[in-house]
Amino acid sequence: MTTLTEFEDYIDAGAAAISADIVIENGTLVNVDTAEYYKANIAIYHERIVAVDADVTDYINEDTRHIDATGKYIVPGMIDGHIHVECSKLSLTRFAQAVVPHGTTSIVSGLDEYISVVGLDGLTEIFDELAKLPMKVFWGLPYKTPYTIPESTVAYNVTGEDHEKYQALPQTYGVWETVREAIQTKDEDTLRAILAAQKYHKPIFGCSPMATGKDLNQFLMSGVHIDHESYSHEEFLEKARKGLHVVIRELSVTKFLAENIRAITENTANVARHTSFCTDDVNAHDILAHGHLDNMVRLAIQAGVNPMTAIQMATINGAEAYHVDDQVGSVAPGKQADILLIDDPTNFNIETVISKGEVVTIAGEEQVSFIPPKRSESIQNTIHHAELTADDFAYHVADDVKQAVVQTINSIGPFVRKRLDVTLPVIDGIVQPSVENNVAMASVIERYGVNGNHARGFISGWSIKRGAIATTMAPDDNNLVVAGVDAEDMALAANTLITCGGGQVIVVDGEVVSLLELPIAGINTDLTPQKLAQKELDLKEAAQRLGSQLPDPLFYLSFLPITSIPDLALTDGGNVDYPNLKYFDPIVSLQK
Repeated sequence: MTTLTEFEDYIDAGAAAISADIVIENGTLVNVDTAEYYKANIAIYHERIVAVDADVTDYINEDTRHIDATGKYIVPGMIDGHIHVECSKLSLTRFAQAVVPHGTTSIVSGLDEYISVVGLDGLTEIFDELAKLPMKVFWGLPYKTPYTIPESTVAYNVTGEDHEKYQALPQTYGVWETVREAIQTKDEDTLRAILAAQKYHKPIFGCSPMATGKDLNQFLMSGVHIDHESYSHEEFLEKARKGLHVVIRELSVTKFLAENIRAITENTANVARHTSFCTDDVNAHDILAHGHLDNMVRLAIQAGVNPMTAIQMATINGAEAYHVDDQVGSVAPGKQADILLIDDPTNFNIETVISKGEVVTIAGEEQVSFIPPKRSESIQNTIHHAELTADDFAYHVADDVKQAVVQTINSIGPFVRKRLDVTLPVIDGIVQPSVENNVAMASVIERYGVNGNHARGFISGWSIKRGAIATTMAPDDNNLVVAGVDAEDMALAANTLITCGGGQVIVVDGEVVSLLELPIAGINTDLTPQKLAQKELDLKEAAQRLGSQLPDPLFYLSFLPITSIPDLALTDGGNVDYPNLKYFDPIVSLQK
């Protein structure tokens, strides 16, 4: 919070009574407020812009740093409108190190994966880390945790009472990721969360994939203001026409921009002004290879969007939607000094980044040190489970059963899972996986020491022929998820992660062939982006030894417990039929 003395100093700095720390000279401003390009000079005092004028001579003294922007364009820092930053597996320090050089100076996040593990009190350590970074996080308190319906197990459940406390605080910017089904079922905690936010005029962030017609109308009656999940351009357009600010997302594994952008490029309606960008879930390898929001701007331009419009979608549009345009989103006096120098709007190559008034990169060269803080024991010791055996992963039926018809969770891409019934052999009362029928075993194990839940099921479409894989980075509850065709390997995979405090692992024929340790809450690491990217490639190559032909098996595995992905999921509570919001028994019938 700004003190009264600091406030007075900013006012004096605006009048040039206090000299600027930095001036950016001779650049062309991309004014996203008025959709104009013109020559301008920028003066910065501490973390804020104090002047945007043709002449800033009066703001300069002998200590002012000069940055020459001749031939460059001046652009606001960009805002990722919805990201589960923890799903990158990078700690917040390392995530900032990865994305800020790509021009992402602000993100909107619920930090929900951390909450599921360490609770709201545990966020104090996370917020302390954030305060030292050249990146802002606009935090929305998740509508509740866990998100799963029926409810799975996490270490901390966010309630309506929490919202009544936290929505009153200035560091809370709204309600994060309210799913449509929570409105449909009139979940009491969710309704209390929304009413608490509305009391303080804070926005409701929504999540309503494939919602149209009456389903969408019902959802909008909750007061939801923003939505980041549209599977088609028709769905996207309907949401925009009904007053939603619609966020285009482009994830590392699944790409939505090319389809969603058609709502803009194929319509005369001014949809773009009510559209922004997000990446939702990204990995280190993808950021290093392609960029972050800068990549989305380039993709939009390549799809036919005017460069000014694309830049507005990455900056001011999202700032306005999330009610933070008083702080960020444009280059103007009083705003945070989040400024990018790019080559030109069409190519959108970022050369210099200033965030929070600090020069982070010049000509692509890092100017600051990203040093992770010392981690507490409480955030590193979060896996609480005894060692497992192969029999723990077996699906037992009566000894005289010869065959079982099972309902598998069949993956059709990472975000669609449908029912597929398969007949499997039964040996000594244990239902067997089938390499021939492309069916593997799967388990989700509660890892917080709360209730000891262990749910078992069957997955198909993964082409696993040997071994096992496991992860503790698994939104929305981050329990221990294991899949494979060999129970001994599944036990080794699970026990490896229990021992090391969380991570991702590939096991083949009794050998750990690749391991990524994630000691921070069992979901993140302080490895540099470059080292993590290499680990991700090692894991992917090791997964190929299982025979899997999926583009990223661990990404698919991490998302297996997410119930809101149509239609099926597996959580520690059991096999989930999400359209009917209930558990199902994977055994359809038994044959003796």
